[in-house]
Amino acid sequence: MFPAASAEPRVPFANLGAADLLLDSIYGGGSSGHAGDDPIAKLVPGVGNQGGFRHCGSPAKGTVRISVLYTTGGELDWPDYLDLQTGTFTYFGDNRTPGRELHETPRYGNLLLRDVFAAAHGSAAERAKVPPFLLFEKAGRGRDVRFRGLLAPGGPTMTADDELAAVWRATHGQRFQNYRARFTVLDHAKITRTWIRHVLSGGNPLTDGCPPAWNAWVSSRTYVPLLAPATTVIRSKTSQMPDDPQGKAILHAICEHFRDREHDFEACAVALWRLLAPATGRCEVTRPSRDGGRDAVGEYIIGPPADRIAIDFALEAKCYAATNAVGVREVSRLISRLRHRNFGVFVTTSYFAQQVQEEVRDDGHPIALVCGRDITDVLRQHGYNTPRDVQAWLDQSFPPPSP
Repeated sequence: MFPAASAEPRVPFANLGAADLLLDSIYGGGSSGHAGDDPIAKLVPGVGNQGGFRHCGSPAKGTVRISVLYTTGGELDWPDYLDLQTGTFTYFGDNRTPGRELHETPRYGNLLLRDVFAAAHGSAAERAKVPPFLLFEKAGRGRDVRFRGLLAPGGPTMTADDELAAVWRATHGQRFQNYRARFTVLDHAKITRTWIRHVLSGGNPLTDGCPPAWNAWVSSRTYVPLLAPATTVIRSKTSQMPDDPQGKAILHAICEHFRDREHDFEACAVALWRLLAPATGRCEVTRPSRDGGRDAVGEYIIGPPADRIAIDFALEAKCYAATNAVGVREVSRLISRLRHRNFGVFVTTSYFAQQVQEEVRDDGHPIALVCGRDITDVLRQHGYNTPRDVQAWLDQSFPPPSP
């Protein structure tokens, strides 16, 4: 799922061959009704007009000059995701169906991922062989695409396992592996046509208009991420709930699982929060009659391994139907119980009313508001892509009491 960009400049299809790549600009597709309408092939000649992985050169021979990653943002089983605040892009490889070995894909996209992430941790000479990655996503109209930035493999705070991991999936009872790769969007707003032509022609990527951020990464593995801190945003009801049938079915499965035993959802809310915030440490669900307005209390851990610091938090959970908003009364209850230097977490399967969000943000209350869409997004990011997957997780982790 991709956050929408605010500006909507659009370059016509006829002008693509001479166009620079401007961050978040839209590049128009053609109108002939065939694959030749694809704008990426015009913007980056030689990479082809189909697929998520597109490259000029051969991954098998190690001759890729430029690589394009294209995502629709809509493959629910493979939720590519761009985090604008951290500049991190998560992308899934091209072994998306069973029957092949991890690296034996038609476009050799996973082979390319394996090699470039290995080179990323090597010498400057090895990184110089890594092709620049250009990220495009599907825009709303026809074959239009949006340019999302220049990518470098890995990130400044990631371990090697965080950067590239082979994850297991199952389809129709058959297990297979695919890569989950994480890139950093580099802080550079314009990729010039001059540099694109220079690199495609076999020129040294570090010359002739090379973006300084790419030069810094190749030379010293220094990441200069493009960070875009969020402004205060009040989310609408629509934006807080999944808009696809499977997402709605996932939330329905959760609500049905905890029907008539809503207090049991509190442990599930803690588990969901752990998926969203892996640094969560000790966390205990409180007794219903003694919770003092807090369904769980816990610690969030920060600092180096030898000197950890625990920040206390309180969590409240509401397993509500999609039509039932969380209002001021419920959130005020949590706010009133927060202690000095604590923060709060409110998890719901529904959505937060506008007034709630305005009061929490305007008054500066340190509360994370986790809504229905946040729940389905994080479950999908961890491989629970269908209602059946989620139901199996619920049955195993939060079984109903024995009769």
